[in-house]
Amino acid sequence: QVQLVESGGGLVQPGGSLRLSCAASGFSLGSYAIGWFRQAPGKEREGVSSINLSDGNTNYADSVKGRFTISRDNAKSTVYLQMNSLKPEDTAVYYCGAQRWRMVVPPLRTNVVHYWGQGTQVTVSS
Repeated sequence: QVQLVESGGGLVQPGGSLRLSCAASGFSLGSYAIGWFRQAPGKEREGVSSINLSDGNTNYADSVKGRFTISRDNAKSTVYLQMNSLKPEDTAVYYCGAQRWRMVVPPLRTNVVHYWGQGTQVTVSS
């Protein structure tokens, strides 16, 4: 059974940092991409960053480029999202999502995701 479990969310002041973790199990990671997505109240879920587990290629939304870094540890079946210089507009529930993917650039679209985690709340506020 495929499982994605997020952790690491919380309350942080503007300019602060958080590291999210997504622990994956139940599938062969090599042919998958895992991404981070977020959904703020009243808004649609949007892609933040994604990574190909096979080759480490990454993709970022323009709104987080230079501030967020995605990485993977295949031995631990875990994907991380390091979030620096956080802004109030980064406040949202953050989800990780996984799908089979063999293209060079991993996707940020929600409509290709096969599996979702339960989400973790990130609140940026003073």
